[in-house]
Amino acid sequence: MRIGVAGLGTIGSYLVRALADGVPGLELACIATRDHAKARAWLDRERVSCPIVKLEAMPSHADLVVECAPAAVLDDICRPMLSTRKRVMVLSSGALLTHPELIELAQHKGGQIIVPTGALIGLDAVTAAARGEIASVKLTTRRPPAGLAGAPHLSANGIAIDALDGPLQVFSGTARAAAAGFPANANVIAALALAGLGPDQTEVEIWADPALERNCHTVEVEASSARFTMTIENVPSENPLTGRITPLSVLAALAKLRAPLRVGT
Repeated sequence: MRIGVAGLGTIGSYLVRALADGVPGLELACIATRDHAKARAWLDRERVSCPIVKLEAMPSHADLVVECAPAAVLDDICRPMLSTRKRVMVLSSGALLTHPELIELAQHKGGQIIVPTGALIGLDAVTAAARGEIASVKLTTRRPPAGLAGAPHLSANGIAIDALDGPLQVFSGTARAAAAGFPANANVIAALALAGLGPDQTEVEIWADPALERNCHTVEVEASSARFTMTIENVPSENPLTGRITPLSVLAALAKLRAPLRVGT
């Protein structure tokens, strides 16, 4: 399977290195990025041989593209691939809440959008429970203040988190409102919502906690098939908004596409 990578940030650069080193059944086919000169210099430095192409040209090179770019360009990445019945692995899943037409396009054209588990936990269980009846889904997110800095919800409501001496709840509401108010943190929220009850029925609490060094997420689900609570504490990468487990989750999802043994839903 030919894999394209759109974006060379923390996650994209990790995936490019991993694919270049070799993943059975997968081939690094192309890269798309805003700054071609910078990307070419990085590829040369890393000794990675790979063409740099425009977004609209990616369907000619790749069977699946991993989106690792700003959410603002999600449509530009997804539309060419989906229109040609191909697949896109979307990390900016928060943007899918405001671009439902991309899901409709995938359905109409026969393409596919894949949302990896990323920094969350237990989406297999939530997806399975959703085949029956789910009464409630709640996500409680606790982050160091730096992981929430600059969120529109904080500015709009005059919430200061720079000098906290203890944990502060900064949001309580629906997943849709949380994703809008905290766009840099929306992907975890949207992934859970898309797996279960949807953005208007999924409850979210967000806390800023200066005592934390990790991004912590707790998922609580009450369903006809099971009641479960799952907690994960993610070690941040060099980017405080991205956990180290996120690129590993993407790589695991890619490897699963061609693995002789596939474990999990």
